[in-house]
Amino acid sequence: MSAAVRASRLADVTWPDLEGRRPLVLLPLGSCEQHGPHLPLDTDAAVAQAVAERAAARLGGTADVLVAPPQAYGASGEHEGFPGTVSLGHAALRLLITEIGRSLLRWADRLLVVNGHGGNLVSLADAVTGLRGESRDAAWWPCLPPGSDAHAGRTETSLMLRLRPSAVRGERAVAGPTEPVGQLMDRLRAESVRGVSPSGVLGDPAGAAAGEGERLLDRMADRLATDIGVWRVSGHGRLGSGGER
Repeated sequence: MSAAVRASRLADVTWPDLEGRRPLVLLPLGSCEQHGPHLPLDTDAAVAQAVAERAAARLGGTADVLVAPPQAYGASGEHEGFPGTVSLGHAALRLLITEIGRSLLRWADRLLVVNGHGGNLVSLADAVTGLRGESRDAAWWPCLPPGSDAHAGRTETSLMLRLRPSAVRGERAVAGPTEPVGQLMDRLRAESVRGVSPSGVLGDPAGAAAGEGERLLDRMADRLATDIGVWRVSGHGRLGSGGER
């Protein structure tokens, strides 16, 4: 298979297509968790997959990049007060990423986990640093638009209006607490998300628009493609060309 016609999704190739190749594989990692009364449960996975695929398209002419099928379950214990949430927990997620990385890096050159859910970060960073300690070239990268609100507010609503507008129940959208998440962290730890926000929203969806979602997706994909090109990995496995963001 020539470089010009290579598929960009791991799910679309056969094993002979990978002989003689050592690709970078992007693994979108999300969650199955409540996103307020108006957004679908797979919001984090959908965003991570879209950012990974856009970045892969930007790099397609200069690098061998494949996007793996998304991992749609993560560590979402803080959202378990809402039906629909399915959480693996940190121990299982850490083991899952470790074993995916060990298996995948038998034939791939590098693994980059593109993370769409902040609650995954503790176990994700542990798993990636463990893989790196085994001399496997793995890293993680966060889908975090600058200035975004915490959860199911304007940012994620705009992203989903762009990605899957039919799944957005705009008539149900309500505002939740709008303080920065850092100010809410003590209450979130003590009461979980439902105790802090009965709707599950941390932020305000008002003003969300598909056009804003498109701009946010493009900015994240541009930054991801740039960071991949530099491939600078921090001590805890975070990929980034410009330091922590």
